[in-house]
Amino acid sequence: MPFRRPFSALTLCSALALFAAAAQAEPVTYGNGIAKLIEDRCSECHGSDAPTIDQYHADKERYKKEKLGPRMDTYENLMVMVNGSAAGAVMRRLDDGANTKDGQPGNMYKHLGKGDEARAAGLALFKSWIGGWSLKRAAEMTEDERKAILAPR
Repeated sequence: MPFRRPFSALTLCSALALFAAAAQAEPVTYGNGIAKLIEDRCSECHGSDAPTIDQYHADKERYKKEKLGPRMDTYENLMVMVNGSAAGAVMRRLDDGANTKDGQPGNMYKHLGKGDEARAAGLALFKSWIGGWSLKRAAEMTEDERKAILAPR
């Protein structure tokens, strides 16, 4: 007769705990994670006093001198740069370089946190929220790539 490991209450409790934890894990949304990260790490330059994307493009040099980037203070303003007219801009700026030919991170990656671990965690949060991470520009994205971008409110 082959050796059989007894099924214990501890094994059952462990399995149920893992199942419960997985079932309770909430998907990342703008409201439960991204808004706070933007407020903490990005609002100094991309807050409510920053220009809209159209204003920014109309006078880039002025806003660069003022150290202001396009406004990301609301879900709608952020979505322009995630899956709107400037789709992919957030992904290109925040990427850690793992998805680029030259291995260089985007110019805003350094602002995701203080230290490598914090930046990696911030990037992971954004990637989880966005879903279909693409460094392509809006005009280069296929319909399927656009549909892969989740970014729930």
